[in-house]
Amino acid sequence: QVPLVESGGGSVQAGGSLRLSCAASVDTAGYCMAWFRQAPGKKREGVASIYTRDSSINYGDSTEGRFTISRDDAQNTLYLQMNNLKPEDTGMYYCAADWRSCAYWLYGDWQYWGQGTQVTVSS
Repeated sequence: QVPLVESGGGSVQAGGSLRLSCAASVDTAGYCMAWFRQAPGKKREGVASIYTRDSSINYGDSTEGRFTISRDDAQNTLYLQMNNLKPEDTGMYYCAADWRSCAYWLYGDWQYWGQGTQVTVSS
């Protein structure tokens, strides 16, 4: 397995910022890495994905422009910088990894998931 461990969640007021991290225990250079989130009673939503081999980055419709995904393959770590947070960004944020490109990142199954980190944004 490729254990993924998220960190960096917390409670902030609207307009604030948080930086999430996802640490993997093995080399993730060939994996598509992504962040997903899920709010209570809602479907899981794709936040952003990143793939080193073709330098592709993708964002979900509700996060582009406010969130920035990045990765450090030397440290096997994925990041998500979240700025100008809104109450609707509240939810559990999950890191995911799959051995493929990110071309169809919103579809299909993912090989590995983290346990999630909670983000709560108050108005």
